[in-house]
Amino acid sequence: MDGYGKVHEVRGLKGRAKDDTRVVPCRPALTRILREHVKAEGLKPGDLLFPGEHGDTLAGSVFRRAWRTARQQVLAPAEFASPLGKRVYDLRHTCLTSWLNAGVPPTQVAEWAGNSVPVLPATYARCISGQLRDHQRRIEAGGDLPEPDEDR
Repeated sequence: MDGYGKVHEVRGLKGRAKDDTRVVPCRPALTRILREHVKAEGLKPGDLLFPGEHGDTLAGSVFRRAWRTARQQVLAPAEFASPLGKRVYDLRHTCLTSWLNAGVPPTQVAEWAGNSVPVLPATYARCISGQLRDHQRRIEAGGDLPEPDEDR
């Protein structure tokens, strides 16, 4: 149970085997940036991507301060004052909502996110938008009913 109950718990993915992993898509531009960072730092599997001062886990206060500075630099003052991206974890919600709004099937989004399919509509149903016309077109493309037989 080493690491449990501490500031940074050492644990696997929820509801999965201890050493289980999952593949999550990433934009190619971000993948290139991360690979360049990994190469430049000489990182190996299991190494921390952004370690703290002494090679250990980055302190939460450092991370929060950097995140606050980044938000302040890229958001308009009203956006910065709002809850928009207040926590780094909020980006997870933004990502899942973006995937759902792009029409990625909920089963695929759930697999990538490590959620169960029922969690998605319960959490994100109010956030899904912009698909009504596409859905209407799909319904209409399903075919017309045959013309009624005038002899009857």
